Order: sequence, then C-alpha cells, then structure tokens
Amino acid sequence: MGNTTAKGLIIVNTGNGKGKTTAALGLALRAAGQGLRVLILQFMKGQKNVGEYKALQKTALPITIRQLGRAGFVHSRACETLDIAKAYRGLDLFREALAANEYDMIILDEINVAVSFGLLEIEDVLSALASRPENTHVVLTGRNAHEKVVAMADLVTEMREVKHPFQKHIKAQKGIEF
Repeated sequence: MGNTTAKGLIIVNTGNGKGKTTAALGLALRAAGQGLRVLILQFMKGQKNVGEYKALQKTALPITIRQLGRAGFVHSRACETLDIAKAYRGLDLFREALAANEYDMIILDEINVAVSFGLLEIEDVLSALASRPENTHVVLTGRNAHEKVVAMADLVTEMREVKHPFQKHIKAQKGIEF
C-alpha cells in the first residue's frame, strides 16, 4: 500500500466531454460524508435553478455553494468588465477561504474556462493555489485547463466526448445538464 499521510490534492477535471462539474460534485458529496467541510465556488454560473444549487439549499451537509457568474453562461472570449469583476471576486473568496483554513475541500467550478476566456490571469490563479494549506484539497473544473495548472496538479482527468445528445438536437435535460 502507498503512503497514508494526509495531503491536500490539486485535482483537475477538464476536457470537452460532459461530467467535469458532476465529478466534482460527487467528490463534494463523498467528502461531506467523511465529515469534511466543502466550499463550491461556481465561476461561470449564476442560475439559481440548477440542480446542484437547489439540492444543496435543502441539505444540512457541510457544503457551501456560491455562484459568481451572471444568470446566463458567458459563451465567448468577448467578456465584459462585469464578468472579469465577478471572476476576480471568486478568486478573492478562494484566497479568503484558504487564509481562514475553514474548508477541507474547495471546488473552483469552471475556473479553467474563466482563465481560458481571459477573465482571470493564470499567474493569479497559480499564486492562490500555491498559498493553500497543506491539507486542503482543491478541485478545478472546466474545459481548456491551462498547462501550468495541469503541471501543478496531483490528479488530472480529461473527459472526452464520444457521443452527446446535442448531436441529435436533443435539448439540455433537467437533472442531467442543469
């Protein structure tokens, strides 16, 4: 068996396939079941009707979720000053949570997209990651993970799309995509 010393991991879920956020939410549920305190910061999401947000509002699990995006998803690199300000507010909340050391796991949902779209500078994200307490797990989700984040990570999973209902013009399904 391997080393059993507890160490916070940097985990990246990236790729063009579905399931990056879903996998991170599974980790949050697993961590909460083990008594760990979890913070989820959703960088590109602001819709209160998404399933994970609604479910977490109804539970007593030690999971806090904060949405930092606007109500609609930002679809391109042509982002407005508002989107940049919201992304940096999320990064500030991440830094504050790290400094307070009040969470065992912090999920930065869609932060890879925020970096890819130019809402956040990669060096700012790397600096924040480097300041994390030794036992804090950090999960970064979203397409186009920056190569420097991948290099820093302990675990990287790339979701690869093989087949998707959108290819058959099937709209997003409640409970599956949101």
